[in-house]
Amino acid sequence: MTKWQPQDHYFHRAKKEGFIARSVYKLEEVDRRVRLLRPGQRVLDLGCHPGSWLQYCARVVGKQGLVVGIDTRKISVELPPHVHLVQADVFELSPADLHHFSNEFDVVLSDLAPATTGIRSVDSDRSSLLFQRALALADDLLVPGGHFLGKIFQGSSFDEIVRELKSKFRKVKGIKPRATRKESKEIFLVAMDKKK
Repeated sequence: MTKWQPQDHYFHRAKKEGFIARSVYKLEEVDRRVRLLRPGQRVLDLGCHPGSWLQYCARVVGKQGLVVGIDTRKISVELPPHVHLVQADVFELSPADLHHFSNEFDVVLSDLAPATTGIRSVDSDRSSLLFQRALALADDLLVPGGHFLGKIFQGSSFDEIVRELKSKFRKVKGIKPRATRKESKEIFLVAMDKKK
């Protein structure tokens, strides 16, 4: 079994390129593969701590775009003026809470993850709940034709969730980015082109 190395190639690359965390390369790979983000878009980032996804989105959408990050924890990284932060729990957040930023978004991202117990079934159930909450918010806030990307731990409700995504979006794909640790059970589900 490979020993977990907190300071691997991606960690050093992130430091060198000015990103606060290595997780940025998961989003970057998905974006490169499916063209998720474009200049001028409005992006909602759920579970945005420590902020590397916010940094990446801010660069891609540019000053004409908007990025709103939600997390229960405070973000300490410095961000440009077109990035806004809300300290909140996604289960207590309503779409109306975001309307002063924008009534709708072009892309909703979720890197939400539960505090893990090490019990696989418990962790995957908690991850599914977070994913479904992110999807419910995306349902309310995404424009028709908008995109959703969410992290999930594979478990018993995985197939059901994929079916639900397929009923709402025209294209659905599972991606395990190279920056994901080998022992991790996480996968990213990308759902493109929300149906009207």
